[in-house]
Amino acid sequence: MNPAHQQSDESIRFDWGPVGADAVGRDAGTAVVIDVLSFTTTLSVAVDRGAEVFPYRWHDDSAARHASEQDAVLAVGRRAATGGDVSLSPLTVRSAPALSRLVLPSPNGSAIAYALAAASSVCVGAALRNASAVAAWIAEKHRPETAVAVIAAGERWPDGTLRPAVEDLWGAGAVISALRVLRPDLSASPEAETASAAWQSVAHRVSGELERCASGRELVAGGFGADVAVAAEVDESRSVPVLDGDRFVDRAIRG
Repeated sequence: MNPAHQQSDESIRFDWGPVGADAVGRDAGTAVVIDVLSFTTTLSVAVDRGAEVFPYRWHDDSAARHASEQDAVLAVGRRAATGGDVSLSPLTVRSAPALSRLVLPSPNGSAIAYALAAASSVCVGAALRNASAVAAWIAEKHRPETAVAVIAAGERWPDGTLRPAVEDLWGAGAVISALRVLRPDLSASPEAETASAAWQSVAHRVSGELERCASGRELVAGGFGADVAVAAEVDESRSVPVLDGDRFVDRAIRG
């Protein structure tokens, strides 16, 4: 790993995908995973309900066995869901009659979180729904000698390579912007400052922009426009999903 890519002189760092997570997060005290139109929005909805959420690898045949061992519901892909299934669609999580434990695989955000579960850094899941709550939690818990690594999960092109997804840039920027207000003493890398500026440019019109961006258009065309609306519920959640071992649990600051 080229040391120049690690942003090691900065307290707040930003990068993309699993490789970026390794670059800027390997020595960070806190890693924040952002996957706005998939994993972390659904994660925030589940944690709002009091559920524990187990991130898992995508298309792994052992997921069903893992869910059974954890006495958990296994979420399926959006397009694989049939009536009554819980899926990566946050609406299915919101409407499930009972949900205390959920195994939530996804190709991007969940896979990154699963990998980070083996690392020593604290891993937090953030979306637009809970960006300010996550920033407040980090501002209170942050140790001065450590860094905060904010990771935009991105999406995948058909050949499997990373497709930077602007909604994840905005989600990362929302967390970074709120954190810098609360902790102006923390330095930010140019990459982190750019994410913050990107969020500021759309913060007053994010709902429409989420529908217009490439990933939003894909979901709307596939019949999942309501999921985009859930993702646009900016700061409506107070949840702070933090990995505790192999599962996310709510560590929200109350009061």
